[in-house]
Amino acid sequence: MTRLAGKVALITGSGTGIGRATAKKMAAEGARVVVAELNAAAGEQTAQIIAQAGGDAIFVRTDVTEPDSIQAAIARAVQHYGALHVLHNNAGGSTSIDNTVVDAPLEEFWRVIKLDLFGTFLGCRFGIPAIIASGGGSVINMSSNVALMGVPGRDCYTAAKGGVAAITRSMAVEFAPRKVRVNAIAPSATMTDRVRALVAGNTALDKLAQSHLVGLIEPEDIADMAVFLASDESRMVTGHVYPVDSGVTIS
Repeated sequence: MTRLAGKVALITGSGTGIGRATAKKMAAEGARVVVAELNAAAGEQTAQIIAQAGGDAIFVRTDVTEPDSIQAAIARAVQHYGALHVLHNNAGGSTSIDNTVVDAPLEEFWRVIKLDLFGTFLGCRFGIPAIIASGGGSVINMSSNVALMGVPGRDCYTAAKGGVAAITRSMAVEFAPRKVRVNAIAPSATMTDRVRALVAGNTALDKLAQSHLVGLIEPEDIADMAVFLASDESRMVTGHVYPVDSGVTIS
């Protein structure tokens, strides 16, 4: 499998969950992978798993909410591998204290805006110039089904992920002339360890998970879409938000 042969991919939040699944799949498809992760133990483990499977990966400790940190991670990718072709802004996530706009703690709003929206903004701010210098490539952002439908009790996360969907479209228009494609994936509840715990404690999320039409979503399902958007198979695809949601947004 060499759909990503010759490409260098940087994946934020790739120590666990969707990010780890994506890093493994991209490496298996021939990409050289930069595991950009805040948790050093988890990030190093992902890189080791890839190496043990015969892939090529390095770990760079990265805080996507800090401009100097994400800029340094991208610089490290280019220094080590000589280019950057794929940027997957995967780091993010909601918590069980999210709520309605009336009841959500203000600190939760700013936490998720800083991590999910500002983190994506910073990744693109520093990653897109590196992709342009490498001859073009693909940016893959992470939105959510909550940006596409009404889900009660998630107003902080909805605001952040709606922003990601909007900026994805504007960047696609802005950077298409420079051979950079920008798309986003919009998962529904994906059965990572973190989400399993979140669903178990939230009635609305549990109801959402039960409404999946073709079964529960696993991290590998999101990784498959990310590989497609990173590959040349999607060379005519830009500016779209792709639900990988087991039919939730239409049911």
